[in-house]
Amino acid sequence: MEEIAARYNFAAIGEQNPKIKQLKGIISNTKPNPHKLFAAEGIWILGLCERFGTPIDSVFFCPEHIRTPEARALAEKLAARAQDRFLVSAKTYEKISERGQPDGLLALAKLPAHDLAAFRPADDAVLLVLDGIEIPGNVGTMLRMADGAGVDAVLFCNRKARLTHPKLIKGSQGAVLSVPFFEFESVAECRAWLEQNGVTVYLADTRAERYYFDEPFGHKTALVMGSERYGISREWYDGSYEMIAIPMEGSCDSLNVGVAATVLAYEAVKKNKFCKRFGK
Repeated sequence: MEEIAARYNFAAIGEQNPKIKQLKGIISNTKPNPHKLFAAEGIWILGLCERFGTPIDSVFFCPEHIRTPEARALAEKLAARAQDRFLVSAKTYEKISERGQPDGLLALAKLPAHDLAAFRPADDAVLLVLDGIEIPGNVGTMLRMADGAGVDAVLFCNRKARLTHPKLIKGSQGAVLSVPFFEFESVAECRAWLEQNGVTVYLADTRAERYYFDEPFGHKTALVMGSERYGISREWYDGSYEMIAIPMEGSCDSLNVGVAATVLAYEAVKKNKFCKRFGK
């Protein structure tokens, strides 16, 4: 580790250093974050950052906790790409770490930026629209699901949850790095883009008379999921969109938004992509 530190001119810093304070603010989600940085700690998430070429703002290494060849190899790769490089003591690292058995590797990474102008949804595309979702863990869960189901992109409008929130990053299990996502300033802007791209829009609404499994899909599809408290924004209902529901056979009248999105997305992906692909 000493050789790596010398090669890349690491600076030794303590707990009162402004960079450590910035890191703490991002971890606690209490400070402004204009550059959309998030804290990535450990071999697993930093390995994903390396795999997807995620921009690295700063790395913080603790030599006392870097014990394996895998960790040392990853440390060198990250050091080569990072803008700033720091060494911290075990005492300092343990104050900023959120892991019981730390790997000694921590970074401030930057969320990927996706170019909406370059994105052209295919004829069988399935898009997930998150309208005003408030709970970061729910957003993370739906990004993870989107990766698993094969959803082509996630669209945000009326965004309430900060995309760099630690609970969102953790809940996404790295999918925030792999799933294309785009932000719209308003529902009107999102609706206009969907119309321009010939996307059929479905509103997830418990009042719908049509159940999701009765819908054939089979074309460019957007599934709109509303906020946990208020549901889908009223502006969506001004369009000529279909409403689809998930039947509720018990005493509860709705599902968690992440669970509902999973049910709908897997059905749409199955009918858009797999049924057509295998002629079923």
